[in-house]
Amino acid sequence: MQIVTPFEHRPDASPLIDPFGRAIDYVRVSVTDRCDLRCTYCMAERQTFLPRAELLTIEELGRLCSSFIDLGTTRLRLTGGEPLIRKGFMDLVADLSRHLDSGRLKELTLTTNGTQLARYAQALAGYGVRRINVSIDTLDPDDYRR
Repeated sequence: MQIVTPFEHRPDASPLIDPFGRAIDYVRVSVTDRCDLRCTYCMAERQTFLPRAELLTIEELGRLCSSFIDLGTTRLRLTGGEPLIRKGFMDLVADLSRHLDSGRLKELTLTTNGTQLARYAQALAGYGVRRINVSIDTLDPDDYRR
């Protein structure tokens, strides 16, 4: 008898189905609750974050995302907080890009506040990220500073 763990590669797994009978092919995965901005609507004055020991490691996130892909996910969005500040985040993107190369994943996307894009945009594109959602809540410089 073979024991299958939730994070073991299972290409024969049944697809995820929602309560309305629809196949789930799009999943958003939050990689951190931390951010490099302190927007008043998002962060409390005395913000508390999850202890690092309670977060999935980058390797665990990779296995989780691969499991979703095994279950029929073809579009994956990485989010946060601000995912680009998560230590090892680009290692996760590099790992997931193999699913783009194989054709099992059609789209790997990212939601960001944009503060780190100049630093990472070229590498993200190299790993196959073709769409990025940049959350901009105001174009007014005074509102942004507040």
